[in-house]
Amino acid sequence: MDLSTNYLGIRLAHPLVPGASPLADDLDIVKQLEDAGAAAIVLRSLFEEQITREQEAMHHHWGSHDHAFAEALTFFPSADTFVLGPDEYLNHVQRVKQTVQIPVIGSLNGMTPGGWLSYARMIEQAGADALELNVYHASTDVETSGSEVERQTLEMIRQVKRELKIPLAVKLSPYFTAFAHFACQLDMAGTDGLVLFNRYYDPDIDVEELNVLRTLQLSDSSELPLRLRGIAALAGRIKASLAVTGGVHTALDVVKATMAGAHVTQMVSALLKNGPGHLNQVRSDLETWMEKNEWPSLDDMRGNMSQERIPNPQIYDRANYMMMLQTWERP
Repeated sequence: MDLSTNYLGIRLAHPLVPGASPLADDLDIVKQLEDAGAAAIVLRSLFEEQITREQEAMHHHWGSHDHAFAEALTFFPSADTFVLGPDEYLNHVQRVKQTVQIPVIGSLNGMTPGGWLSYARMIEQAGADALELNVYHASTDVETSGSEVERQTLEMIRQVKRELKIPLAVKLSPYFTAFAHFACQLDMAGTDGLVLFNRYYDPDIDVEELNVLRTLQLSDSSELPLRLRGIAALAGRIKASLAVTGGVHTALDVVKATMAGAHVTQMVSALLKNGPGHLNQVRSDLETWMEKNEWPSLDDMRGNMSQERIPNPQIYDRANYMMMLQTWERP
């Protein structure tokens, strides 16, 4: 039974990878993840805001305005909010590399091009085998068009690629207007992999205290279909590797993602709920399912349900949409 896969040019024993999360903050848990069979591990993201805060110009900018209005004090998290500062993050990359034998993928989270991107090279120098750039853009500025958001993102990717010799994956949100077209532009810009999709943690409102509430809901398998659709639209049409993140909890989730075209399935919520040992259970269940259904390898399975295999994917997609609306009945 061959579960091996190629992701970002790195051959992995199987597609089960713990995604960016607090799990990788603790070296003991990192080792437990490796012992449970993790094929690679993605570290928690280092945020653009953490880096720019340490730059003198940004300190001056914030210092000039942060007391102008009382509300300004809550615009950004305090320095104590971040678990690892920029220097600590680089040191943590080195320590994780010394702890495990599996590939270690660093992570940067940003929304604008700038000097902070030089940290991509520093993460590489610290020993990371690859870098995942988590592209975040809230798109709430009425003056910024969708094309401008895409232009800024592409420029950010090109800047990072100029800094790196290691592979670069880009983690995207599902909210780009013409997602497949933009993904192809990223591919042509040299992106080595795409990770679909970023999960946004939507705020809630306390109507009595008039406060904005931070809420965090762990994912479940119901979030997977959105990722399957994105992966299926790109599989076979771009050179970059494809990873699913969000909604991967079971072996069947891994099967579905692979059939859509994914090379890697990242898991976070499932591991937070069930512990590192859940990786071994999913791998065992995956092998059992493949043997029962006579699949000798994941390579044979990969992309067999992608849109590339459908003669007219636009009509297929539209037809499914209409059929769902026309045939739905009240429970």
